[in-house]
Order: sequence, then C-alpha cells, then structure tokens
Amino acid sequence: MALAKAKSDATEARLAGLSLPEGGASWAREARQDALNRLTGMGLPQRRDEYWRFTSPAEFLAPETPRAEIALDAPGFDDTEVLRVVFTDGVFDAEASDDLAQENLEIERYADAVTKDIHWIKGLLGVLETAGQNRVDRPFATFNTAFAEDGIVLRATGKVSKPVHLDYRRSDDRAEAVLRHMVRVEDGAELTLLESGVGAARLNTGMEVDIADRGTFHHVRMQGRDHERRAATHVFARLGEESVFKSFTLSLNGMMTRNEVIITLKGDDAVAHVAGAALGDGRDFHHDDTVFITHDAVNCESRQVFKKVLRNGATGVFQGKILVEPDAQKTDGYQISQSLLLDEDANFLAKPELEIYADDVQCSHGSTSGAIDETALFYLKSRGIPEDKAQDLLVLAFVAEALAEIEDEGLAETLRGQLAGWLERRR
Repeated sequence: MALAKAKSDATEARLAGLSLPEGGASWAREARQDALNRLTGMGLPQRRDEYWRFTSPAEFLAPETPRAEIALDAPGFDDTEVLRVVFTDGVFDAEASDDLAQENLEIERYADAVTKDIHWIKGLLGVLETAGQNRVDRPFATFNTAFAEDGIVLRATGKVSKPVHLDYRRSDDRAEAVLRHMVRVEDGAELTLLESGVGAARLNTGMEVDIADRGTFHHVRMQGRDHERRAATHVFARLGEESVFKSFTLSLNGMMTRNEVIITLKGDDAVAHVAGAALGDGRDFHHDDTVFITHDAVNCESRQVFKKVLRNGATGVFQGKILVEPDAQKTDGYQISQSLLLDEDANFLAKPELEIYADDVQCSHGSTSGAIDETALFYLKSRGIPEDKAQDLLVLAFVAEALAEIEDEGLAETLRGQLAGWLERRR
C-alpha cells in the first residue's frame, strides 16, 4: 500500500501542469489518451520497484526541468555521408537539417504524421510500447507515447544508400525534450539510423521499430560529452522472418542515463544484437542499460554485449533478460555484461536473467567485474609504453567485443576515435 501511494503521489506531481498535445488526427488523440490512462494506472516508478532497485528515478520524476550547462558536444559522424535531421531543444530544425528526400525512404516529421487521418503509423503508434509492458512496467516509455510532440517517421521501402542521422542540439539550459521516432522497414529493405548530440537538459526518447520479413535495421548511437545529461531512452522492436536488428550505443559522461531496449523476435530465423560501451568518470555518473529480448519464433539468434569502464565513484548498471517462449525451439541466446573498474570507488551492478520454456535451446549469460590486468600492464610498460597510454590500450581492448557488433567498419572507427579522445582528455 505504501509503495502504491508513493507511485500515485509521484505520478500526480509529475503530471501536474502537463496536458496532452493539442490537435492531431482522432487515432493519434486516442493513442495519447490511452497512454495517459495506462500511465496513471501503473504509476511512475519508485526505487523499490524491481527494475529500479539499482537506479533512482528521481531525476526523471522532478516536475521542474533541472538546469544543465550547455556543453559543446564532440562531432557526431561528421566524416560519414548522411541525411542529417536536426532537433534543437526537442523541436525539428528545418534550417539546420538536410532536405528530407532520399531514395527508397519515406521521411517526415512525427508532428505532421499524427495530423493525417490516413497514415501507416496509425497501426503502430503505441502498439510495440504497449506490448513491451507485458511483464515489466515501463512508465517513462508510456509517458513518451502520451506527451511526445515531435520526432521523425521513417519508412524504408528498399535499401537506403546512406544513413539517417538524428542530430540533437540545444540552446536552452533548461530544455526538456520528449521525442518519438517511428520506423518501418519493409520486406527486404535496409536502413541505418544514427543518433548523436546533447538534446536537452532532460531528454525522453521513444522509438518503435517494425521490421518486416527479410528487413534489416542498423542503429548506432553516440551519447556524448554533456556532463549534466539526464536521459531516458526507449527502443521497442518487432522482428519478422529472417529480419535483422543491430543496435550499438556509446555513452561518454552524463549524469543520469537509462537506456531501455525491448525486442520481440516474432518471425523464424530472425537476428537481434544489442550492444553498448559506457565510460564514466566521477560520482555524478550513473549509467543503466536495461534490455529485454523475447524469443517467440523458431531458430532465432540474439546477442547482448555490454562493457562499462568506470572510475572515481562512477556507477554502471546492467539489467538484461532473455525470455524464450514455449514454441521458440532452436533459440540461440547470448548475453555478457562486464565492467572494468579503474579504482576502488567505482560500482557495477548487474542483474542477468534467463527465462526458458522451450527445451531445444542454446542460451548463456555471464557478468564479471575486475580491475586492469596488472600482468598485461607490466608487459606494455616493459615495451616502453608509458603507463597512462598502456592503460588506455587495455581499456580499448576491453570494449573491443562490444564495438565489434557494429557492422559498418567506418562507423566503428568513428566511435573508436571518440573513445580514444575521451581517454586522452582524462589522463
């Protein structure tokens, strides 16, 4: 009863003064109202909730947006030919964006799509998010469905020749952004989506990705130098037969980051890989990766690979689950989470889970924490490499398995450069 009362009070306080976005087609208004009803029913989370034991939701519950100094972010994929879509303080910035035209790609603002009586997202908006609440409440994702006003809508009808880059910028030190992205990859189509930038003082993003049979979706995200970033991100994906979903996130700094990825493999022979690397320095750094992958078809493969490098009191969290439904025979599920603690003050909290109802499966999970390998460090020093550079080399080697999940070597090299630059600045 006490927990229910606390959740109710927190929800009432957070929603006070907020109203659902005005206008929009009737189906969009209904989806938003349904989300608000579900949100008030489940309540916003408290620290005693099972999936919030390791991460305090307080930063996301405060009614007022906290002030955050505007940081100059590192270049985001500037060496890659992209279609750039810019959001400034959570609003689409047409002047800073490229022309929204690309072969094999339908692209438009979310704010425009939800005004149309007939649109393909009518049958998708909130559907994957709602399904993702089946076993675990994800209230900040539901908040996103209810209150998001802008974002991007992408429909790939063939192989899209260059990535779409969502470039987040801000000019207001108290900007709060709630963005919704909708993605549909049609049969045999292929799309790469990139994300980077400082976004807002407090950022909530939601993305629903529907991949048809034989479709391929690549997602690479860079959460950069913004030391005071508070971000809650949510990716929901549904995979058809022989489809592919691959996502990688690099997180550098930030005050409070919670990245949730919820995937359902609905078609036979589908593949889902989710990976990430986080580097944190200081007691204000708290980074949480929460992943839930459901195998609901035959002969599917999933991989979860997460590496965190922490020091000076930084905290990293990994909560990952593989759920294998009764008919999902011949499942191949792999999960690994590891942390490299560069001092005794850093913390890594992990909750790996397997829940299996099929008998012909191959699933494994593991989680480890450790310090720099002193033998390897001594070896490098004995070859004339200074200790700080030797340590950096070992850090880069530690995160290499996660970076290997990026299929495009050019994008992987860009992120290696970001990692190397972060390490060099902190010597």
